[in-house]
Amino acid sequence: MESSGTVAEQVAERFGDHRPGLWYEDQVLTHHEVAARAAARAALLADLLPPGAEPHVGVLLDNTPEYPMWLGAAALAGAAVAGINPTRRGPELARDILHTECRTVVTERGHLPLLAGLELPGVRVLVTGTEEYDALLAPYANAAPDPSRAAPGDRLLLYFTSGSTGAPKAAICSQGRLAAAGRSLAGQFGVGRDDVHYVCMPMFHGNAVIADWAPALAAGAGVALRRRFSASRFLPDVRAYGATYFTYVGRAVQYILATEERADDRDHPLRLGFGTEAGAVDAAAFERRFGVRLVEGYGSSEGGAAVQWSPGTPPGAVGRAAPGLVVLDADTGEERPPARFDAAGRLLNGDEAIGELVNRAPNPFEGYWRNPAAEAERRHDGGYWTGDLFYRDADGYLYFAGRTDDRLRVDSENLAAAAIENILARYEGAAAVAVYAVPDPVTGDQVMATVAGTFDPAGFAGFLAAQPDLGTKMAPRFVRVVERMPVTATNKIHRARLRKEGVRCADPVWWRPPGERAYRRLTPQDAEGPLVSTRGPSSVRRQGLEPRTR
Repeated sequence: MESSGTVAEQVAERFGDHRPGLWYEDQVLTHHEVAARAAARAALLADLLPPGAEPHVGVLLDNTPEYPMWLGAAALAGAAVAGINPTRRGPELARDILHTECRTVVTERGHLPLLAGLELPGVRVLVTGTEEYDALLAPYANAAPDPSRAAPGDRLLLYFTSGSTGAPKAAICSQGRLAAAGRSLAGQFGVGRDDVHYVCMPMFHGNAVIADWAPALAAGAGVALRRRFSASRFLPDVRAYGATYFTYVGRAVQYILATEERADDRDHPLRLGFGTEAGAVDAAAFERRFGVRLVEGYGSSEGGAAVQWSPGTPPGAVGRAAPGLVVLDADTGEERPPARFDAAGRLLNGDEAIGELVNRAPNPFEGYWRNPAAEAERRHDGGYWTGDLFYRDADGYLYFAGRTDDRLRVDSENLAAAAIENILARYEGAAAVAVYAVPDPVTGDQVMATVAGTFDPAGFAGFLAAQPDLGTKMAPRFVRVVERMPVTATNKIHRARLRKEGVRCADPVWWRPPGERAYRRLTPQDAEGPLVSTRGPSSVRRQGLEPRTR
């Protein structure tokens, strides 16, 4: 993505704009007030940074007005914000702060217990909403935003990506890349000055900043903040703030759909939602109920590859592959053949069609902070390797099949976890579904599903038998039933935890013995028997398909 100025310039453009620009609970600030307060924090930050230190500030906050103010401050100061995940604890939290070399951490009273007792040498903690904090800012109250200190290549974000295969990696996003992304999304979705973006996803995650805050800033639109995502408050907030646009990740859409339906569900100004992982079933249900189209997109967290939906995209597909996007065999580097489907839409050649999505075209991936091994895993052999599994049809449309560690191999056949999830999502009792591999006692994998909601074993077996696109190897051997799906702080299903627990968990598990279609309750004796025996590492690891360490 080409540079398009700096975020600092976009912040400065709002100085003097006295329209309402930020809503939070009962508080309303103008665009001018937000820009002025960002300038004050930028001036403070410049004086706080020790000579020679990396210009990094850790932000350990919920979605309060301080968060976008510190994003603007870092942009104006030519510094970078490291979004600190408040669900991390103890040494892991300290590691995130020290790894990103933050000499200043901005937090709030509610998060102070997270920092208590941590060894953070040389780190100064600023606590928002305190007299000491207000006193620090007071000398800079008349500061005006000066974007001249910033350059497009300056680091602006250090945002942590998934740590399911190790410690989280801090992806780098520059001012130029973020400014360009904001302008691109604002143009794509027709965002204007009168729009209001509802930011309900956590701002320490790239989605909320890159896909929600940045296009609002670029277009001069307003921003409404929700401290933490709440499904029950979603529609009341949208109405109260006049929100027209929001982003989502993970299970957020399912939680909203689980709220009680009302006759006035379509009485709101919202026109568009943009995100990932809602799934075709829930996206259609959301549009039927609320009259709002959800645009599902795909983009690697680091920015190395993206797929955009366009009119004519087949059901189940993410979008058409742009030049340079290919599906490769991770072992040989050879391109996978196109997918073939039967009349019911069942993938016939998953074993040969599923591979890793690779971007061979120039891309905006800017690396990881001080992590060359992780960077080499992503960028090698002339391309950016996403770590995501896809298959591609003869017309060039791409279908998401899961993460590389979501690969299932059943009876020597490769299966796509995402494809099975899309089918199981039709089950009437399912509020949420996750599909993953557990080791087969002999070789390969067995399919396990976790279903949040109600589960009738006989009804579920009948449902599976009635699905025309459910392949012969796709039916789950095991079904774990939970009241609520375990999720990460960004509302993504906690798959690593589910895989680790397998069938030996506190929740009820139903299973279908080999050769049978009916499900029965798994007993401790079953779990220890030779037909189950899911001890040991995942078969994905046993077969040498673990992430590369080139």
